[in-house]
Formats: sequence, C-alpha cells, structure tokens
Amino acid sequence: MANRVFAELRRRLRRLQRTALPIGQAGVAAGGAWLIATELVGHPHPFFAPSAAVTCLGVAMGQRLRRVVELVVGVSVGVGIGDLLISRIGSGTWQIVLVVVLAMAAAVLLDGGAVIALQSGTSAVLVATLLPPSTTGGYDRMVDALIGGATGLAAMALLPANPLTLAHRHADTVLRELGAVLRAIGDAVTARDAVAAAAALTRARASQRALDEFKAALVTGTEVATIAPIRWRRRGELDRYKLALGAVDLAIRNTRVLARRAMSVLRDEEDVPQGLPLVLNGLADCADALRRELARQVDPVLTRALLRDLAARTDELLAGAGFSVRVVVAQLRSIIVDLLVASGVSRADAIGALPALPEAEGA
Repeated sequence: MANRVFAELRRRLRRLQRTALPIGQAGVAAGGAWLIATELVGHPHPFFAPSAAVTCLGVAMGQRLRRVVELVVGVSVGVGIGDLLISRIGSGTWQIVLVVVLAMAAAVLLDGGAVIALQSGTSAVLVATLLPPSTTGGYDRMVDALIGGATGLAAMALLPANPLTLAHRHADTVLRELGAVLRAIGDAVTARDAVAAAAALTRARASQRALDEFKAALVTGTEVATIAPIRWRRRGELDRYKLALGAVDLAIRNTRVLARRAMSVLRDEEDVPQGLPLVLNGLADCADALRRELARQVDPVLTRALLRDLAARTDELLAGAGFSVRVVVAQLRSIIVDLLVASGVSRADAIGALPALPEAEGA
C-alpha cells in the first residue's frame, strides 16, 4: 500500500512539474493584466482582465492565438447584446434567459468556437445582473478582455516553454508504444496465441490517445516557436517531427490492421513462416531506433538502414503462405514504408526499397 501511495505521489509531482511553466505563465499574466488595467488604463475593478489572461493561457496550452480572438469576440458579442436588450427590457429572470440564449446563439452563428459561445453567455449574464445599462461598463470590459488576451500572449512570448520538449516527450510515447505493440504481436505469433494477439490489437487501438496528444503537442510547439522570439530557431527542428507525424499515424493504423489479421492467422491455424516473429521484432527495433534518433536530433541513418534490411527479408515470408499471412506481410511492408517516410525518405523512394513480391502486388 505504501509503495502504491508513493508511486501515485511521484506521478502527480511529475505532472505538476510538467505544468509548472504554464501555471507560472498564467500567474504572471493575471497579475500583469490587473496592473495594466488599473494603473495604465485606469479601470478601478478590472476583474475581467486577469480572468481573460488566464483563460487565454490555460494549463493545457495550444491554439492560444485563436483563443484570444475568440475571447475578445465573445465578450464583445455578449456585452453588445446584453447592453442593447437590458437597457430596453430591464433585468429579471426571463430577461436573463433571453439575453443568454440570444448572445450564445449569435456567437455560434458567428463562429461556432466553444470559447466564443461561453464568453458571450457569461458576458451577457454580467451585463444583465451587475452592470447598469447605459454605462461604460460594457466598453471597459471589452478593453479588459483585450488587455488580458494581449498580456497572456506576452507572458507566453517572454516566458516560453521549449517547443521541442513537448514534441520529444509525446513522440517518445507514441513510438515506444508502437514498438511495444509490434513486439506483442510477434510474441503472440510465436506462441500461436490468438488471445494475446487480441490484447495487442486492444493496445494498438488505445494508442490513439497518445497519437492525438502528439498532434496537440506539435500544434503547441509550433505556436510557441512562432510567438516567442527566443524560440524561433526551433522552428526548423520541429519540422522533422511534423514530417514524421503523418507517417507514424499511418504506421499505427497499419499496425492495427496487422494485429487483426494476425488474429485471423492464429484462429484459422494457418502455417506461420518461421521468420515472421523475427521480422515483427525487427520492425519494433526500427521504431525504437527512430525514437532515439529523433530525440537526439540526428539524421535517422541507422533507422533507415535497419528498415531497408528488413524490407529485403519480407519476400522470404511468402513461400507457401496462406491468404491471411499474405495480408500480414503486406501490412508489414506498409509499416516499413511508413517508418522510412517518418525517417525523412520520400514515399516513392521508400516504396522502391521493397523487393517485388512473387504472385502478389507490392505493398
């Protein structure tokens, strides 16, 4: 029990460590927005300025430029509709219902972004309940939203995260999981265990979340490298991950098909080529090699050499193979092509690295 408690505590502390920078950015931005709105602009109670700064940044990060625009537009729509209606129909229960519905409907028609709709509704409520009609409160709150959003972006630019850190971490997770699934399929084929192959398929499907997080990390990294001047030099290094992303996505999809077909091979009791588990484990080694070379920011020369060597051995698996085994080999060849592309090879050259298959079309 004590070990589990300490393990959970370490996990949570690691999570806090990963989010420490965005939390610090949010704190600095909130304080800075309040200072600017009170001391420079002269608003006595600019509660929306620090709120807008925190909303702009958030802890999860990603798409902050769009979030600032959505925030300001949402506040403007909510305040505008709220001022227009409340000054004419007064405040009350049904008036609040009407104002919120109209403000959020207008926001959805205008853009459809979740932040716009939320801020429109919230701003309309504040106008209807706290701000007297025909005052400058609505205009001041729009200014506060702009101050908060701009301060949030300034904090992000002046206290930027390393855009490669997120890319490294999430790429490592995705490629490590890809290698683990390929090894699990190889073990299932070796043991002729259809249940183990089904478990590998389940694990392959569960890897989609890690892949989605990798995509989001690249969006965030690109945004940081665009906004923060001291991170501009990282933009070129992120391009390698962007190039790898689409190919790794295809490799994972092909691995799911591979796992399903491996289940068919085992359930139908087809003859399994002796070299198939070796090729599966070799392909897992290639995924690990790509993961390490991307992390070291070196040209994935070793990965390409391993993949080309593996490609040359795929035609040996087809001697006397049944239908499902042929499909397995086709998927292996497709994954080899995907990982070659992820390593920086053009798709045409990657396909050219595959030997022609006897009595079958190439992958």
